[in-house]
Amino acid sequence: MPTPEGGEPRVSGVAGGTGGAGSDGGSTPSSSPSPAALTPEAYKAELDSRHKSLSGAISALAGARDVKALDQRVTKAEEALSGAADALGALNPPDTVRAQHDAYVASLRDFATELGSTEGKVGARDLCTSSAVLTDLDDKLAALDEAGEALQSAGDYPADIVNVKAGRKQTRRLSNGSFVRKGSTLNGRSSLEIDNGAPRDAVVTVVRGGSKAFSVYVRKKAKFKVRGVRDGSYKIFFTHGVDWDGKSKAFTRECSFERFQKAVTFKTTFTATQIRWHDWRVTLHAISGGNARTAPVDPGDFPS
Repeated sequence: MPTPEGGEPRVSGVAGGTGGAGSDGGSTPSSSPSPAALTPEAYKAELDSRHKSLSGAISALAGARDVKALDQRVTKAEEALSGAADALGALNPPDTVRAQHDAYVASLRDFATELGSTEGKVGARDLCTSSAVLTDLDDKLAALDEAGEALQSAGDYPADIVNVKAGRKQTRRLSNGSFVRKGSTLNGRSSLEIDNGAPRDAVVTVVRGGSKAFSVYVRKKAKFKVRGVRDGSYKIFFTHGVDWDGKSKAFTRECSFERFQKAVTFKTTFTATQIRWHDWRVTLHAISGGNARTAPVDPGDFPS
């Protein structure tokens, strides 16, 4: 029997096809057409559906009254802006506002990313008030405001979500011994001396029962004696920080919250020949031989 010599290569079909090959020996995949651009009305509706929630998230952040609320609202604002950036970024806007749309979405993303960093600063108590957060976000906030105004001006589109202003960074301080709040008359015989050897200013709040007796400002590396403290048992709280905001009655940066674990008691004793009373001295920094322990306080439990 003769042995086959070579052969002719054959194929049984063409990949991706049902018949013969094309003139180039293969097939060319077809690309999907781009989605049609939204009409101005449809695009406006998309923006309008998110306008209230975005504007509200920024307003809520600016209106936070304490550190705990601020922490929660920064997180919510980051989620709201990040989600909106993803949703709007997937849209095909009218051709006439493509550039403004892209700039607006980019600003939303930048602001959301910066909020993520800000969340860490609030958690670490580097930023303690809404005003400090807005100041820290100033550049991104201004860029988002500008991008929103540009998109709105291009066709009356609802993109003006920034309704707050950031202030400049400050380092405000009260005079040493200034009373932040006086809840009762200081007409007793006792005194409370406060020694703040810490590197930051402090406000000491003294509470009797459920009421604040007084709050006093003591500068760093300074002392102050509160005279006229009335008899009773008092709990002593103190907060350290930088930049005292008189309106919110809080430090805006580098804040901490503590209390002395044991209450102090002021008592006046009368005898036939003598009047005796208790004076107390507390230090707001660690000292050798100190016998009064302190403990951190959740900002939400700090007497406001």
